[in-house]
Amino acid sequence: MGSFSRGYGYRFDIGGYFPRAIKTICIACVGVFLLQELSGLIFHQDGWIFWLNWFGLRPYVVVHGFRLWQPFTYLFLHDGIRHILVNLLFLAMFGADLEHMWGARKFYTYYFLCGVGAGLINVVVKMTLDPHGLGSAWTPTIGASGAIYGILLANFVLLPDRRVWVFPLPVTVSMKIFVIVMGAIEFFGTIGSTGDNVSHICHLGGMLVGYLYLRRGSFLYNYRNFFSDWKKRRMRKKFEVYVRDHREKPPSRPDSWIN
Repeated sequence: MGSFSRGYGYRFDIGGYFPRAIKTICIACVGVFLLQELSGLIFHQDGWIFWLNWFGLRPYVVVHGFRLWQPFTYLFLHDGIRHILVNLLFLAMFGADLEHMWGARKFYTYYFLCGVGAGLINVVVKMTLDPHGLGSAWTPTIGASGAIYGILLANFVLLPDRRVWVFPLPVTVSMKIFVIVMGAIEFFGTIGSTGDNVSHICHLGGMLVGYLYLRRGSFLYNYRNFFSDWKKRRMRKKFEVYVRDHREKPPSRPDSWIN
């Protein structure tokens, strides 16, 4: 994924992992995380709860409190150093090649579409299961994992044969196998009450939104082809009728022909 240049050896270019969009997202997440930590140091628990209440994703508050920005702002909040480091590491490792292929603008679109879409799916599912906000619909969700799982899905679709090192094991697997395993872990994580404080619904939601976005051109493919073929046949028949009707008619002004 990194770029290398020839010289007395090979020089590793970390900039290959942080093109413009990924660098901007990382800076924004780190900046917000520092504000979270500073608020906690100054205002203690109240400072931390402020960020969760206003910018974390609480499904009940989104629906009944009309804090409609939360499905977007929750992407920039993180719970501790480990949480933000893992998310940004995955973003750099699996997102850089996508941004190099797509460009920054399309990458931004895909990233936030997956992240916000995952948040909205989380709101719908948790409000359906807990309409009164007594449990999961009141629990805030934070982190960029929904968008990052969408990036994993994009790698599955576009780079299925890329090799991934399964750290710390000295083995590599294809991207296709890696994403299938990650998706299976998230799916089975939603079946029971795991108690791991991980929003598996957001992860699966990000993958679902990413898949729908990437494959949107193939939906109803046969029906669109049928309609297109019907229009072509209709135009062909009209042309044949026109040619047949005008075949025997002489030109209106034969003396105006020019060779």
